[in-house]
Amino acid sequence: MSVVKLRVRAGESIQEAVRRFRKLCERSGLRKEMRRKTYYEKPSERRRREELKRLRKARQSTRV
Repeated sequence: MSVVKLRVRAGESIQEAVRRFRKLCERSGLRKEMRRKTYYEKPSERRRREELKRLRKARQSTRV
C-alpha cells in the first residue's frame, strides 16, 4: 500500500486540504487498492478478473 502525504498550506482551509487529499488518493490508486483488499480474493479469482479486464481492453482497442 502506498503512503500519501499532504502538508496543509498556510491559509488553506480544512475543506480544501481534504479535497486535495482525496485527489491525491485517487491519483495514486490508493482507494482502488483499498476497495480491492477489503475482502480476500482467491488467486484464481484474481487471475480470472485480470484476464477479463485484459480481454475487454483488447476488444475496445480493436473497435476504435
